[in-house]
Amino acid sequence: MDPVRNPYAPGAGQRPPELAGRARELDVFDVVLERIARGRPERSLMLTGLRGVGKTVLLNTLRSQAIGRLWGSGKIEARPDQSLRRPIAAALHMAVRELAPRHRAPDRIEAFLGVLKAFAQRSAPPGRAGAAPRLRDRWQPGIDVPAATGRADSGDIEIDLVELLSDAAAVAGDVGTGIAIFIDEMQDLGAEDVSALCAACHELSQLGAPLIVVGAGLPHLPAVLSAAKSYSERLFRYQRIDRLDRIAADQALCAPAEREDVEYEPKALDLLYEKSGGYPYFVQAYGKATWDHAPRSPITAADVRVAAPEAEAELAVGFFGSRFERATPAEREYMRAMATLSLVEGDAGGRDDMDAAVPTAEIARSLGRKPASLSPARDALIKKGLIYSGERGTVAFTVPHFGRYLRTQPA
Repeated sequence: MDPVRNPYAPGAGQRPPELAGRARELDVFDVVLERIARGRPERSLMLTGLRGVGKTVLLNTLRSQAIGRLWGSGKIEARPDQSLRRPIAAALHMAVRELAPRHRAPDRIEAFLGVLKAFAQRSAPPGRAGAAPRLRDRWQPGIDVPAATGRADSGDIEIDLVELLSDAAAVAGDVGTGIAIFIDEMQDLGAEDVSALCAACHELSQLGAPLIVVGAGLPHLPAVLSAAKSYSERLFRYQRIDRLDRIAADQALCAPAEREDVEYEPKALDLLYEKSGGYPYFVQAYGKATWDHAPRSPITAADVRVAAPEAEAELAVGFFGSRFERATPAEREYMRAMATLSLVEGDAGGRDDMDAAVPTAEIARSLGRKPASLSPARDALIKKGLIYSGERGTVAFTVPHFGRYLRTQPA
């Protein structure tokens, strides 16, 4: 069939042609926005799940919902080596600029921008561990008003963020709307920044302020938040984003195809679900390869079998291989042991995807090492986002089918 008409989109964060299986999450967020619009209390939202389940796509869709309701919005992607201060200042700057044309008091906008500039330029106070000796960096946030003093500029990120977000919420309240800040890869925030964000959300929820944070991260994000503030378990609404069920996966494939007057045979859909496991990224990858190889409609199981090696080769390079290459030899040894053990654990648990969590003690035993000697490799893999610890004493891959991929690779 014509590859130009191929509707599937296996890209990082790229919205698929049919956002199947996420109606519940979209409805929940609509309720959150409406409740806040009516002055009702609401919690910020945290989306968690493995890589490839569409968290970033969903985050962008939720942002579109907020924009559609004339909210101010901004989005950032957390990085392990970057403080939250600058990116969240940029996100708030964007959000308030969206609200400014509807605000009746330009001086209120300028006053907030002065506070925002002071917050963005301020670093940690001298004497704090790991703090830079200078109070101000040379970086300028691109705000034309003078920096304010005495508000959100203490250098303590927790104090400053509470004050900054409170002021931003007040600006949104002036125009009868709200502000939503979207944070992707939220598990990569530093411990101090996570604590500050939790404190700010706690303060805002108590005030009933019209500002929410929508975060997305790996499955251990709740544990990261809980380690920062014990009350975070009650502070946020958590939604686990999982693979698609069979009905949703079929919809993700069939709906775009039908718009191009193309159909699938039932056995082709059976095989595509078996190959993809229902993971949205894999659904798109196998769908795209199958379309390109199918000579005509309807698409058959034979077409899927012919196309599957190409999809798997592309995943091996772009989805699995690129991550594997980031690991050191010691880290690869650790992951290979995980892959072997996850097969055993998956069989024992009756899992069909074989991506079971593995006890760290078993990994050490299989490698003939003491658990403490493997801690550097484990911690580095967690920091690189290749594995996570969902429960104490266990680790699992953040990428679906990664164990299966490793078991096919030569040692």
